[in-house]
Amino acid sequence: MSGLSREVLKWLQSLDLTWQIKNPKWDLSNGYLIAEIFSWYFPQDIQMHSFYNRQSLELKKRNWYILKNFILRNNIELKMDDLDGTIHCREGAAAQLIENLYEILTNRRVKKIPPEYEVDYTDHAYQLQLPMHARSTASKAVKNNLRLTEVIADQNLITCAQKPGWFSDRSVVKSQRIINDHIEHRRQERLSEPERFGIKPTLGDRCVRRPEPPQQIQSEPSHISNTTDIPAELAGDSNSERPLTREPSVHFKEVEVKQMDKSAFYQLPIQSY
Repeated sequence: MSGLSREVLKWLQSLDLTWQIKNPKWDLSNGYLIAEIFSWYFPQDIQMHSFYNRQSLELKKRNWYILKNFILRNNIELKMDDLDGTIHCREGAAAQLIENLYEILTNRRVKKIPPEYEVDYTDHAYQLQLPMHARSTASKAVKNNLRLTEVIADQNLITCAQKPGWFSDRSVVKSQRIINDHIEHRRQERLSEPERFGIKPTLGDRCVRRPEPPQQIQSEPSHISNTTDIPAELAGDSNSERPLTREPSVHFKEVEVKQMDKSAFYQLPIQSY
C-alpha cells in the first residue's frame, strides 16, 4: 500500500472491495478494482459482469475502453496520463489515480506535500542527478520512458497511419513528446553551461542593453481651480513635479567686446613705395 495516504486507505477499506490493494501499481493495472469502486457510486452505469479480472493485454484494453467511455460520458475530471500510466504500470500513476478518485467521489482533499518536480512519469528527475556524460541520449530516453506494452498495444507506432484519439493508447504522441522533451532539456543544458559545450556569445549577446529613461507626461489641467480645496499632501506632490517646457536647459551669457575706433585708420597719411 505504499504511496497512499492514511485517509485514502481508510476509504478503500470502507468500500469492501473484492481483494485488498497491496501494491497499486500491479493491482489496479487491469481496471477491475477501478470499475468496482465506480460501481459503488454509479451502480446503474457500471455492471461488474462486463469486466474481466485477468492480466492479459487484450482484456485490459477491453476493461479500460469501457471505463474511458464511462469517464467521458459523465465528465469525470481524470488525467489521461494517469490512466495510461496505470494501464502500463508506471511508477506512481496508480496512486495518483486513486487519490484523484478519492477527491472527486468524496469531495474531499488529500493532505500531502507537493512534489519537488512536476509529475510526468518519466525519468527526467533521475537524469538530473546524473553527471552530464552519463545522461541518456534520445534513443535511450525513448527506451526508458516508453513501455513494451505501449508499443504492442498501438500498431500505428511505426507507420503513424492515423491520429491517435482519446480511446487509443497514443503511443505515437508519447514517443514524439519524449523526443521533444529530450531536445528541450538538451537546449536548457547548453544555455545553463555554455563553457562545457564551447558556445561563444554573439555580438548581440555581448551588447549592453540599457533601459530607456522614463518620460514624464504632462497631466491634463484639473477642473479644481481653488488650491485651498486640495489636501496638503497632494499639493506638495504637485509642486514637486516640474512641468514639461520647450526651453533649453543650457543658458548662454552675452559677452561684450570693446570695438576699435575705425575712423583713426582714415586719418593716417598714405605712404608711397
